[in-house]
Amino acid sequence: MRSDAHRPSSQRFYTGAPKLEPALFTHAATLIAPIAADAPPEFHGPSIDEFFPEILFNLAGVPITRIHLIQFLATIAVVVIFWLGTRRMRVVPGRFQSLVEMGLDFVRVNIGEDLLGKKDAQRFLPILTTMFFMILFMNITGIIPFLNIAGTSIIAVPLTLAIVSYVTFIYAGIKKSPKNFFKNSLFPSGVPWPIYIIVTPIELISTFIIRPITLTLRLLMNMMVGHLLLVLFFAATQFFIIDMGGWWTVLGAGSLAFGFVFTLFEILVAVLQAYVFALLTAVYIQLAVAEEH
Repeated sequence: MRSDAHRPSSQRFYTGAPKLEPALFTHAATLIAPIAADAPPEFHGPSIDEFFPEILFNLAGVPITRIHLIQFLATIAVVVIFWLGTRRMRVVPGRFQSLVEMGLDFVRVNIGEDLLGKKDAQRFLPILTTMFFMILFMNITGIIPFLNIAGTSIIAVPLTLAIVSYVTFIYAGIKKSPKNFFKNSLFPSGVPWPIYIIVTPIELISTFIIRPITLTLRLLMNMMVGHLLLVLFFAATQFFIIDMGGWWTVLGAGSLAFGFVFTLFEILVAVLQAYVFALLTAVYIQLAVAEEH
């Protein structure tokens, strides 16, 4: 047999290469490892995946996530607070009863009676009150520690409430004027008949299609964006102060201040969105029960 010394140089290189590969990979790994170890930490901002958390368990075949538990908790809180505040009503109310009555009077006067009058406000007050406080309590969970996300930040709740608002609007209109409700909605009086070719499709889209969509998206997007901004500020604070350290702590203090200010702003948004949703529902009902219908 011929020894390696007598083989051509190309064959000697080819037969020797496989023996060198493990050593090359090992050496490359030793060179890369310190670089990877010394690599600066990476910042991972919030993403849309936070609104699709992992399933915790199944309840009667329905998958339950963390957001669902928050919705259950907010609903229980509403029921318990109003049950405790109204179970023993007194002529001279205590502090807790006074607080509950102030909330109820706010909806009754500022949303119901101001738009619908006392008679119609009394009819629709249960729906308006339920909407306002349900949205308020589910919104406010977005700034409560260890909850940190609004129950209205997934589409199920805003869409359900928008459908209830839409059905109530249609019911109020038909109840007021069974024969003329849709006619007066789609063919407003005082418009020359050729103009109906333009006006009627616009009224159909704006009155019967756009309203539930805008109600849903307005509430949903406000709470989603609010959550993402809060997570961004506080995640940046942790990244700058804990992960980076040094002079980056100054930026961490700044993001913490912005997070605190925006938390206060988010409380205002939570109340405002509950008010706007209930107010728009009352406006739609008022339009449906107007005398021209």
